[in-house]
Amino acid sequence: MRRGADFLGSEHAILCGAMSWVSERRLVSAISNAGGFGVIACGAMTPDLLDSEIAATRALTDRPFGVNLITMHPQLFDLIEVCDRHGVGHVVLAGGIPPKGSVEAIKGGKADARVICFAPTLALGRKLLRSGGDALVIEGMEAGGHIGPVSTSVLAQEILPELAADHLVFVAGGIGRGEAIAGYLEMGAAGVQLGTRFACATESIAHPAFKQAFFRASARDAVASVQIDPRLPVIPVRALRNKGGELFNDRQREIAATLDRNEIALEEAQLQVEHYWAGALRRAVIEGDVENGSLMAGQSVGMVKREEPAAEIIAQLMDECETALTRRREPAAALS
Repeated sequence: MRRGADFLGSEHAILCGAMSWVSERRLVSAISNAGGFGVIACGAMTPDLLDSEIAATRALTDRPFGVNLITMHPQLFDLIEVCDRHGVGHVVLAGGIPPKGSVEAIKGGKADARVICFAPTLALGRKLLRSGGDALVIEGMEAGGHIGPVSTSVLAQEILPELAADHLVFVAGGIGRGEAIAGYLEMGAAGVQLGTRFACATESIAHPAFKQAFFRASARDAVASVQIDPRLPVIPVRALRNKGGELFNDRQREIAATLDRNEIALEEAQLQVEHYWAGALRRAVIEGDVENGSLMAGQSVGMVKREEPAAEIIAQLMDECETALTRRREPAAALS
């Protein structure tokens, strides 16, 4: 983990996943102040909004933090310029393959920032590293929000033995306890990323009703969305089962009907789907509408039992991790 911590500039190589409406100034600064690495979720923010959010976060912490940018954002290069102007040292590119020139723009700015990319496969991970990525995040389907089709444990077995010796790879998806962190570190990971465990931190601005839904939930309640129409390139989203999931299926049918009538293009259809999720997530996180909104959560939600300060969550994870590693070393020491 020291490799990852040195790269991030933090005490512990524990990143907070970028959760829209949740990973904002208060939670991000609290995680960084506690020795982890907070990451602002830019999402659909405009450059002006991101500018304000970075400045507000800077006012709350003097520790390093990063910014997560969505590669499909129409103003991606303007957002990169905002990050550079504020001297953001780490930019996370998510949502797809980085468009041409984006990695170069991040690394070539005044901040000389480092680029972290998501790699769903070994081949793409290698390509991203060759293209200038400084580190990778491999995230399994147990995660909350947009997910891929492969589990964290399988991704780790495929990618860590191939890349971790020479590159920085962080593992994400379904991690809720320090024992799991210990296992991935032993496999060569430079650190981990968690989202669900931090969503209900004391510093999280999520609505009390949103947090209570997490406290009541089990792993089986965090389910992946269904693609209704094969023409709609819908990336699955993992969230707690509620009426909002049914409403999303209805929305997909409505969008498919407009495709039938040739009223919109496929690209516009995808954009409408993303707009739905942005609005549904806000209804749950900010407004507390846990029936009709989207309760994006990973399968580790069953380990979220109460509201805790970010510092306590990180301390607990590190204690569990160190205890697990110590136990594994003791038999070897006895044999020697």
